[in-house]
Amino acid sequence: MKHSHVIFDFGGVITSSPFEAFNRLEAERGLPRDFVRTVNSTNPDDNAWAKFERAEIDVEGFDALFAAEAEALGHALDGASVIACLAGDVRPYMVTALDRLKDQGFGVGCITNNVKAGRGAAMARSEDKALEVESIMARFDHVIESSKAGVRKPDPRIYQMMCEALSVTPENCIYLDDLGINCKPAAGLGMHAIKVTSGEQALADLEAVLGMQLR
Repeated sequence: MKHSHVIFDFGGVITSSPFEAFNRLEAERGLPRDFVRTVNSTNPDDNAWAKFERAEIDVEGFDALFAAEAEALGHALDGASVIACLAGDVRPYMVTALDRLKDQGFGVGCITNNVKAGRGAAMARSEDKALEVESIMARFDHVIESSKAGVRKPDPRIYQMMCEALSVTPENCIYLDDLGINCKPAAGLGMHAIKVTSGEQALADLEAVLGMQLR
């Protein structure tokens, strides 16, 4: 199978995972480890996080609704503090790989579950970071942001939307995401899915599938 396109998640793939920042926040607040993930995985299709990523509520609405969901699970945590954790650090070698793919004629796309609470497809801690994110996003042939599309991963429609935008079949695509729940529908459609546990592992797996060096 000749793969002609590579589709990336953004947070946790191009940037470091926000889950690391969530764990630091939990430690600072004396909360159970992975508490943020517990809140976000409770009623996952209709909770504050899901509604925020589909742009059904704004920042203030998320702040209040997340706090209520956290309180229902026995702990106090405001949504605003969670939003502040979303800006991961860019992995330069992933950007290099992206450029090399483009140089070799591959089509590249980005599907990101994000929220309308900053500039670009990820939360930006600073103007410089916002500009860095924007420059990376400009490299993609097509970007789908859940907060603009009104649909979020793992809904299969968002992957189909990307294939239509790139005029490619799923079988010709490789998809990278740090969440298995988001890799599963991509694989179900016929994409070669790579679950990202680290930047190094992601590059090694992608190089193995393509049979080429990306760094």
